[in-house]
Amino acid sequence: MNKVIKDENEAIKGVENGMTLMLGGFGLCGIPENCIRALSHSGLSGFTCISNNAGVDDFGLGLLLQNRQIKKMISSYVGENDEFERQMLSGELEVDLIPQGSLAERCRAGGAGIPAFYTPAGYGTEVAEGKEVREYNGKMHILESALYADFAFVKAWKGDKEGNLVFRATARNFNPLMAMAGKITVAEVEELVPSGSLDPNNIHTPGIFVQRIFQGKNYEKRIEQRTVRTRS
Repeated sequence: MNKVIKDENEAIKGVENGMTLMLGGFGLCGIPENCIRALSHSGLSGFTCISNNAGVDDFGLGLLLQNRQIKKMISSYVGENDEFERQMLSGELEVDLIPQGSLAERCRAGGAGIPAFYTPAGYGTEVAEGKEVREYNGKMHILESALYADFAFVKAWKGDKEGNLVFRATARNFNPLMAMAGKITVAEVEELVPSGSLDPNNIHTPGIFVQRIFQGKNYEKRIEQRTVRTRS
């Protein structure tokens, strides 16, 4: 089955105002740059975005924040984006902060068909407010629900025409989990290869989870924070 589409503009077809979107990546590593750029030019708004973080002010999801396209962020880290902080403190942006492991597992659970699970992470904090609590093995756990999305946008190193994906190193992060949890999953890849070219043993996301795939372009691959040592 050939799932190849032309570009990022075709990738976001069907996205509507107010939809819930998952966007893979960790910091600026492994984010679907092309799809985010297309969304920033779409004129659509009211999104609920599920992502590890919100990029930086002028890159990644920071572009959608600048355009006021995001209504709510569901994420685990927001420390690199001044505009995010401003909108959150002013009440312009709804924010649901989730422990990072819980966020990953809630995405995985959504893709695996598990509606909820118990975890000790967050017990005794604001994260647990209003949630069911149970004791397991002498430790208190809170009930967390699975996360789903209307569209999941992910970025892979390689992919074939059937949607099978291979991620590279830390760019793997949230991408495979979110690819499973979208009603429509769109993959942008650095290298699009013919079907059968990928070693089945090395495929991280099977094509059954992917509905659209295209070869991205103009990747910046920014470094979020660069720390160097001065010469002695």
